[in-house]
Amino acid sequence: MTILPAADLSAPASTGRRLVHRHALATRITHWINALCVTVLLMSGLQIFLAHPALYWGQSGADSDRPAFEIGAETIGDGGQRGFVRLGSATLDTTGALGLVPNADGDLTVRAFPRWATIPGWRSLTLGRRWHFFFAWLFVANLAAYYLFGLINGHLRRDLAPTREQLRPRAILADIVDHLRLKFPKGEAARRYNPLQKLAYVGVVAGLLPVMILTGLTMSPGMDALLPWLVDLFGGRQSARTIHFIAATLLLLFVLVHLAMVLLAGPINGVRAMITGKLAISEDDDHEPHSAPQP
Repeated sequence: MTILPAADLSAPASTGRRLVHRHALATRITHWINALCVTVLLMSGLQIFLAHPALYWGQSGADSDRPAFEIGAETIGDGGQRGFVRLGSATLDTTGALGLVPNADGDLTVRAFPRWATIPGWRSLTLGRRWHFFFAWLFVANLAAYYLFGLINGHLRRDLAPTREQLRPRAILADIVDHLRLKFPKGEAARRYNPLQKLAYVGVVAGLLPVMILTGLTMSPGMDALLPWLVDLFGGRQSARTIHFIAATLLLLFVLVHLAMVLLAGPINGVRAMITGKLAISEDDDHEPHSAPQP
């Protein structure tokens, strides 16, 4: 997650370009810890989901109940099987990708997600839960450090909070057009978050991640006994599980979009900035590819 330093240290890089100190050491450490945690949490979460790949709404949900969402396999007319994803009454054939996927030998087997998408690759609810819970607490601690550091140095207020001008429909529309045209700011403008970045990062940091943490706690019987109001807050443990899965899906979408923006804007400059803290910026014109701020 990005925390921009208060002071700007620059050094000449080449004609029309200079290196600026973009990311503090603490920023780089928390970013890579977050990247590790999110990766393991998503993959171990899919391993846990393998045990019962269906989502319900309310207090309870079991095989006899009709799920709101499920991934599975079913027998078709010729005696074969097909994988499917079902949302309400809509069913999508996903044979080979979800529900009915290749095993280690290449033969199709009934399994919600392929082996490469889960931690561990083989079916083990116990190991999946251990991986998930360990990295969940590491993620919470790292996020708390990000919040604390952001409050102390003013990053959350100074860099993430959108200005009134940035919230105007015209500014947001112009930023959308720039992104669609792959037109990225440069020079001093490259050091500031644009409206879409601010809205996305604030939505994730202040909304999506807290919801994921709270719904995760709601699914724990021990936390239910300690904080019983969590179950009521989300309308039941099954509702919390469904919201947790939706939030994880949105987080995955955010990560994929973020990675796409980094690749399109200049991966070498972006990765170097997050490793060394130095970002190369140009002062020749108003727009050029540059490193997108890291979440």
